[in-house]
Amino acid sequence: MKIKNALTAALAAMAMLTAGCIGGGNSANKMDTPKEGPIELQVSAAASLTDAMKELGTMYEKEHGSVRFVFNFGSSGALQQAIENGGAADVFVSAAQKQMNALDEKKLLADGTRIDLLQNEVVLITAKDSTLSLPDFKAVLDPQVTHIALGEPKGVPVGQYSEEVFTKLGILDQVKERAVYGSDVRQVLAWVESGDAECGIVYATDAAISDKVKVAAVAPADTHEPIIYPAAVLKDAKNMEPAKEFLAFLQTDKAAKVFEKYGFTVK
Repeated sequence: MKIKNALTAALAAMAMLTAGCIGGGNSANKMDTPKEGPIELQVSAAASLTDAMKELGTMYEKEHGSVRFVFNFGSSGALQQAIENGGAADVFVSAAQKQMNALDEKKLLADGTRIDLLQNEVVLITAKDSTLSLPDFKAVLDPQVTHIALGEPKGVPVGQYSEEVFTKLGILDQVKERAVYGSDVRQVLAWVESGDAECGIVYATDAAISDKVKVAAVAPADTHEPIIYPAAVLKDAKNMEPAKEFLAFLQTDKAAKVFEKYGFTVK
């Protein structure tokens, strides 16, 4: 009788253990299933967009909890080359058409996503406490100016626009004798802020974010190509739909207010 009772108890215990294992196994499987992490959107954008894009990114993340941004800011030319070489990017915003055209020609843009997003101006700046009088761009040849900070023209759009202006004015060769070239527009700005260069050429939006420089002159519109910022989703974007949604967000009135706050003109 004792043996029978013990056997019955053992069978009951085994049944409970088996049931527990089955139930526990399902529970464990549920616990072991990794939760989906946030979507990381890789955005490559011209250095002049740094402040505006960071603010927009923060705004977008608050509204879309599943999205996190990885921003890569730099000269449009360097960003273009990185994308051509297989660098990760979902969205590209350039400070000139040249770099976007290059990617378009190589079929690296997602069909139907390219847009003209913003417009800017080119300005001549000096340090805020400078006593130099530079009423126009020709004035950079003033004998007191020994260093003119410019963007490197091969890959930095502001450098390309600068050369267009000086070519139109017929003084490019003289300017080159005094030029120092920055890797992006923010380096040009920093050199003028620090006094390493007596003057420099940046976008109006870059001058607007600094309290260490002042605008001496604005380049006449007929001296350079229109300064348009195109944007597009990349063909090999890892997050195609979220990238398209973010690009659409950049065209909203809400985003426009942020861009305008930093001095951009919305197209």
